[in-house]
Amino acid sequence: MYNYILAIHIIFVVCWMAGLFYMVRLFIYHTEAQDKPEPDRTILSKQFEIMESKLWWIITTPSMYLVLAAGITMLCIAPVWLQFGWMHIKLTFVIFLIAYHFICQNKMNQMRKGIYKWTSTQLRLWNELATLLLFAIVFLVVLKSSLNWIFGVVGIIAFALALMSAVKVYKYYREKK
Repeated sequence: MYNYILAIHIIFVVCWMAGLFYMVRLFIYHTEAQDKPEPDRTILSKQFEIMESKLWWIITTPSMYLVLAAGITMLCIAPVWLQFGWMHIKLTFVIFLIAYHFICQNKMNQMRKGIYKWTSTQLRLWNELATLLLFAIVFLVVLKSSLNWIFGVVGIIAFALALMSAVKVYKYYREKK
């Protein structure tokens, strides 16, 4: 039974993460559409609102709840996992990912009201946070090591700096066109 639940957990982690990654990409396009002249701005904004809403409520949010249900079920079946330090760190990262999810939901609601607080560059950097959380969670689960988590954090920070640099370089070449 445990392996079936694990498979469901992994499948819906993939769906959840895909939804989060694509949602923020839609936010970037939605924000950039505000620089278009009318009627393009209104047409694009309405289309992005439809896409964001469907992605969020049909794929991303249900996937998150299924991930959490499967994860909790696995911990109920095998509570021994809670005795390991790496699991506590993983669950902390999962809490951050859940917070990320609801911040994205708030962003979607703001954009629907015509409030665009973040630039497309800030949204690109925001998108990388989900990548970092995914890396941290996967490495913790695969390596099952809380002793080396400091090295992992240093690696994640280095990876984050590389991602931020790539975003800045991309922005530079994009603005140069």
